[in-house]
Amino acid sequence: MPPSSASVPPSDAARGEAREVDQPTLSRLTGVRSGKQSYYAELRRTEARMTSAVQALEGISAALVRIRDDPRALLEEVLRAAAGHLRAAWTMIALRDGELPALSMRFLAVGPDAEIIETVRELPPWLSRELAKVRGALDTAPTTGAGWVRVPMTLDGAVLGRLIAHYDHPRDIVEHADLWVLRILADQAAVSMHTATLYATGADLRLQAQQLYDEIARNSQDLETRTAELERAERRLRVLHQRELLDAERHRIALELHDSVAQFVLSAGLAVDVCRAEAADRDDDGTVARLTDARDLIAKAGDQVRSVIYALNHEPSGGKGPVLPELLQGLAAQHRPKLPVTVRFEGRPQPISAIAEHALARIAGEALFNVSLHADATRAAVRLRYTPEEVMLSINDDGRGDPAQLRRLLRLEVQTDSDGRHQGLANMARRTQELGGSFTVRRSKLGGIRLDARIPAAEPAADRAAGGADD
Repeated sequence: MPPSSASVPPSDAARGEAREVDQPTLSRLTGVRSGKQSYYAELRRTEARMTSAVQALEGISAALVRIRDDPRALLEEVLRAAAGHLRAAWTMIALRDGELPALSMRFLAVGPDAEIIETVRELPPWLSRELAKVRGALDTAPTTGAGWVRVPMTLDGAVLGRLIAHYDHPRDIVEHADLWVLRILADQAAVSMHTATLYATGADLRLQAQQLYDEIARNSQDLETRTAELERAERRLRVLHQRELLDAERHRIALELHDSVAQFVLSAGLAVDVCRAEAADRDDDGTVARLTDARDLIAKAGDQVRSVIYALNHEPSGGKGPVLPELLQGLAAQHRPKLPVTVRFEGRPQPISAIAEHALARIAGEALFNVSLHADATRAAVRLRYTPEEVMLSINDDGRGDPAQLRRLLRLEVQTDSDGRHQGLANMARRTQELGGSFTVRRSKLGGIRLDARIPAAEPAADRAAGGADD
């Protein structure tokens, strides 16, 4: 009975066939395609390639731990590793046009002696032509031959550019394992460049977000400021509305006083003057004296009415500030060009009552009228000086007036009875004294007369009470 086939030991030929079946797997792992006498030499070549590949990957790994936003160091390591692995004189990484537009570095090359090149004019012409090809359309498959190795850089299946190596020495055909090493290097370069692009984009987004946050904070602060301003404006508008209503009422009262009470007082004064003249013609001294007193009282009443009308027509100094400087400027303008008048202000304006401002303006007006009419002057000067204690009004001229004579005239006006037509100095003195101040006449440095009216900066209690009653 012939032995069964299962019990027959395998022949040498069968064992050889089994070895041939296992050979492709071993070849892929070791690169050894023969078990003959050339085994040792091929093993040495394979070991050298593996050592070169491991060194290249180690260089890439060392560069990876230093990469964050700038891929340059990693790309230099990739180029040096590729050059060392292939013993190439030139290696270059280049991006296609339109890929990774945020990355400013579009190519990098390493020449002989490990020289880094990053400008086109430093490349040899034949390598510049290769760069131009890379920037255009690319094939996805690696190519070798005639001293060139071209490996695509891919990311998620998309080709971003190429890793190119050129060597001018005799070399064996680049094998499949070499291409895999170069492809790993190229893909790592693509990942690094893409990561740098993402980092730069993220940094830009963070900067934009911070700018937006700062702008929002500024807008919020500005909104708060505008809101506060609007609230203040609303309060001012309410106050102004109330003040407008008050001013309208004050002007109405002033108009009624002017059209009724002032006219009646003026008419009464004229009637008393007529009666006084008739009594004087009859030599009725008692009646004349009583009518003179009545005339003076009516004159004072008229002055008070005019002062009240002025106060009603002008806002108190606490509202828009002192109006006396504006009144003095207006008076000076009225006398020009017939009489050149200069106006000067000194010190910080102090708040005084509207009645006091009106009185000082009347004094200045009457003084300038007298200068232009009687002094034969060529110029006049008005000075208003504010101090914490007092307000001083001074009127100077260069006319021919005599201070001593004017002082005697002032005493006569105050002490004796007159017909009411020559009471200018007495009226100025009386207005100043009613405000709690003093009135003096002296020689001016200009050569003529100087009239000084000084009143306290704080209005007297009587004026405050009168002003409060008028308002």
